[in-house]
Amino acid sequence: MKKIEAYLECVRCHKHYDLSQVRYNCECGGILDLVRDLSQVDGGELKALWESRWGQKRGAASSGVWRYKELIFDLPDEQIVTRQEGNTRLYDAGKAGVYAGLRHFQLKHEGENPTGSFKDRGMTCGTTAAKFYNAKTVACASTGNTSASMASYAAVSGMESVIFIPEGKIAYGKLAQALAYGGRTLQIRGNFDDAMALVQEVCRELNIYLLNSINPFRIEGQKAIGFEILQQLDWQVPDWFVIPGGNLGNNTALSKGMKELYDLGIIDKIPRIAVIQAAGSAPLYRMWKNHTPYQAVKDPETIATAIKIGNPVSWEKSLRGLEWCNGVVEAVTEQEIMDAKAMVDAAGIGAEPASCCSVAGAKKLQEAGVIDPEAHVVGILTGNVLKDPDAVIGYHKDELFDHYGIRGTYANKPQVIDATVDAVRKALGR
Repeated sequence: MKKIEAYLECVRCHKHYDLSQVRYNCECGGILDLVRDLSQVDGGELKALWESRWGQKRGAASSGVWRYKELIFDLPDEQIVTRQEGNTRLYDAGKAGVYAGLRHFQLKHEGENPTGSFKDRGMTCGTTAAKFYNAKTVACASTGNTSASMASYAAVSGMESVIFIPEGKIAYGKLAQALAYGGRTLQIRGNFDDAMALVQEVCRELNIYLLNSINPFRIEGQKAIGFEILQQLDWQVPDWFVIPGGNLGNNTALSKGMKELYDLGIIDKIPRIAVIQAAGSAPLYRMWKNHTPYQAVKDPETIATAIKIGNPVSWEKSLRGLEWCNGVVEAVTEQEIMDAKAMVDAAGIGAEPASCCSVAGAKKLQEAGVIDPEAHVVGILTGNVLKDPDAVIGYHKDELFDHYGIRGTYANKPQVIDATVDAVRKALGR
């Protein structure tokens, strides 16, 4: 297939830039999209090409991102930085589906990526772009998953990585990964939004390549989540996608990818997208619900640290995508998040707290009559259960109330017993 030419376009003023120089923002201040002219692309031919790559055992095409490289970043395989990311499972929601009141609920588990979160899909593309631009050092601000992913991919590609995290506001499972993979980790006094402002300034001043989701190539890699779900469903489009919303890059990517497939005729139905934010960190939800201009949340607070972001950089792109697909935005409480997490975990699937906003939000929207109980719904789980073990233990030991106001509604408390058969018999009720 002939290579599809790409360029950068401003979301706000639509000015175009070629790919010859590193750029994250337009001169007007708007953020940028990677855009392609799809008018001469045969959607059927592209779909057949992707089908031919399914199940490849090695090389870039074995990746669940680079299988779709024509709509990701079309480069020769030798220029691609990959850990064979993607290829994650699509589960029946089981107990979580019953809990949400949905009969056809599936969960796409992005926690099965190499570093345990969906960030690997964006990072393989972002790090490949860094290599394309001959960068030696990459940097990001992070609440955890981005730092783990970037440090890993930087190590694979031989680059130095610098990570800015809010001091004391990152789950240890994620911080441990960043340190283990060799990331130079700088804990700043402030929250994620302070770290995000600082990293952008540092990258400008020190000629470091920025790998937060403001980077347009990151978004391209994350589109592959939607592509892969559809391929797993034999290109049958679900009625709804339900996805957590933090920095809003993931739902931006999902809607962007769906629009490209729709424009190419690969799909003939537009799925609706529901973005679920934590109530204590919900600028998009407040804007959506109140029909007011965008306003950042100054001091976001939630146990779902992966989406503890008060000033998401991708809000304009996110809003654009929601308008295209007739999407909705909802917010869920701390209790709703952790009760939904208990159900996802009890289903034998498991996920970090932020992921479980998908289930909490789907339940809330079903009960409100927005999602039909018979609808085909795919929820996206963004990180694995071991990303935040403290939250798991705290919930099941019912120790989260003082700080978060969360009760262990479905707690599975550990028991201390004597080392005797009689004690075991009593504990098991036998």
